[in-house]
Amino acid sequence: MLWRHLLGYLPVNIAQAVAGFGSIFLLTRLLSPADYGRYGLAFAVMTIFHTLLFTWLEGATARFYARAEAEGTLKDHMANAYGTLAIMAVAGLVIGFLCISFLPLSADFKTILAFALSAAIVRAGLNLTLQARRAAREVARYSLIEFFHITAGFSLGILLVMTTDLRAAGPFVGMLVAAGVALMVDLPLMLKRSKGGKHTLAQVKTFAAYGIPISLYLVLALAMSSADRFLIAAYLDTASVGVYTAGYGLANRTLDVIFIWAGMAAAPLTIAALEHSGLADARAMARKAFGFMALLTFPAATGLALVATPLAAVMTGPAFRDQAAQIIPWIALAGVMNGIMTYYLNEAFTLSKRTGMMAAVMTFPALLNIVLNMILLPRLGLQGAVIATVLAYGAGVSLSALVGRRYFPLPLPFAAAAKTLLACAIMAGGVWLVPWPSSWPDFALLIGKAGLGMALYGGAALALNLADSRDYLTRIAQRLRKKDVVTI
Repeated sequence: MLWRHLLGYLPVNIAQAVAGFGSIFLLTRLLSPADYGRYGLAFAVMTIFHTLLFTWLEGATARFYARAEAEGTLKDHMANAYGTLAIMAVAGLVIGFLCISFLPLSADFKTILAFALSAAIVRAGLNLTLQARRAAREVARYSLIEFFHITAGFSLGILLVMTTDLRAAGPFVGMLVAAGVALMVDLPLMLKRSKGGKHTLAQVKTFAAYGIPISLYLVLALAMSSADRFLIAAYLDTASVGVYTAGYGLANRTLDVIFIWAGMAAAPLTIAALEHSGLADARAMARKAFGFMALLTFPAATGLALVATPLAAVMTGPAFRDQAAQIIPWIALAGVMNGIMTYYLNEAFTLSKRTGMMAAVMTFPALLNIVLNMILLPRLGLQGAVIATVLAYGAGVSLSALVGRRYFPLPLPFAAAAKTLLACAIMAGGVWLVPWPSSWPDFALLIGKAGLGMALYGGAALALNLADSRDYLTRIAQRLRKKDVVTI
């Protein structure tokens, strides 16, 4: 079932990858480092704004959806979700634009922030609808809507940057329009599920008790991934923020797309297994989820380190390349730790509904990251920010693993991780041993190293049967042979 859901969500993740890398490739050429830095800062503000106001509600809606199905209270569940969303959207609109009006910011940056916050509010409505569909295991509908939202928002945003004076505001206008269109199409259908339901304060309190700690945790997680950009702006300059954002985005976005893909498929299945079948089935599903995450993210991080220089040369503008190449290997390491912590280890807190402890655990690494940035940035420049990020995520993974098992006994598949690292070592060794010609252009070098690495890792993964990949392919081959026999 996990593999089927993963394949169902594949188009969305391909779209996210294209939009993520396409944005870096195009915006680092269409915008100056300073403009790209303002875009990065506004994107961080938008993400924090959305997380504080709306993520708690989205998380609670998804977590309790399966239980509402089982208990026959789905109408009340969805009525509470959408009623609370309407209240939070109005509050967010008022608070956001008051802050923009009174903060001592330039007029250009206020315009960028206004579009970014508007996009966040509309996206919140769409995201709640999508989270409900994902919790209901409606993979095809979720994928169709999200695929449109991502591709339309990316395409329109780039077009606006190229043809108007919006500059760094263009991508946010694209997000706003695409989310609005998708919401108008899908919201009326989802509201039917809340028809006749009751919006009660008691249910909102239940949502808040579960979801607000998740939002607090994610804000702390954002402090680990985004606070360094504000500190770079303070200690260095906005152009340095742009360069750092480009290098960070290339490495982290690669891994984030894979982790999100695995998480969006595995989390609803794990929750449904726990609610409908019990602890043993939930643990079995979690073990499969970790195996799949390791199967794809460990080699992705290794590959990023191996191709950092040609990747930065191909994917970023000339003003970004040298420093971006230095950042990529470190952020790849940090990205793996962040993904394992967020999409696997922290499931112990969500499954046990101890989300407050999840936020508490994140406090130390988030503060550590800020303190280390303040110490290292003046001394080491952007490299100091990278080192601070790696150390903070290392602390976060360790704490999440130690504390989380007290509340839900997630498997810690060390054997699966070791086998995957062995396959990565085979890949890295093969790529390193090849005497790549220095006369090759960057694109050819990137394709050559990436192609060889994937071939070596693919062979090793099948030989070691990582995440049951060889078994899965064998079953597909057997089914195809049976179809051929029936046809004959």
